Amino acid sequence: METCHYRNSSERLVILRCIGAEAYFLEKVIFPFEDWCFQAPIDADVELWTHGLGGAELLERFDAGSLVQSLGT
Repeated sequence: METCHYRNSSERLVILRCIGAEAYFLEKVIFPFEDWCFQAPIDADVELWTHGLGGAELLERFDAGSLVQSLGT
Protein backbone atom coordinates (compact mmCIF):
# COMPACT_ATOMS: atom_id res chain seq x y z
CA MET A 1 0.00 0.00 0.00
CA GLU A 2 1.21 3.47 -0.87
CA THR A 3 0.16 6.91 0.36
CA CYS A 4 -1.73 8.72 -2.40
CA HIS A 5 -2.83 12.34 -2.61
CA TYR A 6 -5.65 13.81 -4.70
CA ARG A 7 -6.76 17.46 -4.90
CA ASN A 8 -10.12 18.29 -6.43
CA SER A 9 -9.23 21.47 -8.29
CA SER A 10 -12.64 21.73 -9.95
CA GLU A 11 -15.69 23.64 -8.73
CA ARG A 12 -17.81 20.47 -8.64
CA LEU A 13 -18.10 17.55 -6.24
CA VAL A 14 -16.35 14.42 -7.47
CA ILE A 15 -16.56 10.83 -6.32
CA LEU A 16 -13.20 9.08 -6.23
CA ARG A 17 -13.39 5.29 -6.55
CA CYS A 18 -10.26 3.22 -6.08
CA ILE A 19 -10.51 -0.44 -7.11
CA GLY A 20 -7.67 -2.91 -6.65
CA ALA A 21 -6.89 -6.60 -6.43
CA GLU A 22 -8.03 -8.84 -3.59
CA ALA A 23 -11.37 -7.04 -3.10
CA TYR A 24 -9.79 -3.63 -2.37
CA PHE A 25 -12.38 -0.88 -2.79
CA LEU A 26 -12.45 2.71 -1.58
CA GLU A 27 -14.99 5.41 -2.40
CA LYS A 28 -15.03 9.02 -1.20
CA VAL A 29 -16.92 12.20 -2.07
CA ILE A 30 -14.43 15.03 -2.44
CA PHE A 31 -15.60 18.62 -2.27
CA PRO A 32 -14.29 21.39 -4.54
CA PHE A 33 -10.70 22.39 -3.71
CA GLU A 34 -10.45 19.65 -1.04
CA ASP A 35 -7.27 17.59 -0.59
CA TRP A 36 -7.46 13.92 0.37
CA CYS A 37 -4.71 11.47 1.32
CA PHE A 38 -5.38 7.73 1.37
CA GLN A 39 -3.66 4.35 1.26
CA ALA A 40 -4.03 2.23 -1.90
CA PRO A 41 -2.21 -0.47 -3.85
CA ILE A 42 0.02 1.22 -6.43
CA ASP A 43 -1.59 -0.75 -9.29
CA ALA A 44 -5.19 0.01 -8.28
CA ASP A 45 -7.49 1.74 -10.77
CA VAL A 46 -8.80 5.18 -9.81
CA GLU A 47 -11.99 6.60 -11.31
CA LEU A 48 -13.35 10.11 -10.89
CA TRP A 49 -17.12 10.51 -11.25
CA THR A 50 -19.45 13.49 -11.10
CA HIS A 51 -23.18 14.03 -11.48
CA GLY A 52 -24.27 15.45 -14.82
CA LEU A 53 -27.65 16.18 -16.36
CA GLY A 54 -28.05 12.58 -17.48
CA GLY A 55 -26.81 11.00 -14.26
CA ALA A 56 -23.38 9.83 -13.21
CA GLU A 57 -20.52 10.74 -15.57
CA LEU A 58 -17.05 9.22 -15.61
CA LEU A 59 -14.59 12.12 -15.78
CA GLU A 60 -11.26 10.35 -15.71
CA ARG A 61 -9.59 6.97 -15.12
CA PHE A 62 -5.93 6.41 -14.13
CA ASP A 63 -3.62 4.28 -11.95
CA ALA A 64 -3.17 5.02 -8.24
CA GLY A 65 0.57 5.15 -8.90
CA SER A 66 0.11 8.57 -10.48
CA LEU A 67 -1.15 9.88 -7.11
CA VAL A 68 1.67 8.52 -4.94
CA GLN A 69 2.73 11.12 -2.41
CA SER A 70 6.44 11.89 -2.46
CA LEU A 71 7.83 11.99 1.08
CA GLY A 72 11.27 13.25 0.05
CA THR A 73 12.48 16.71 1.02
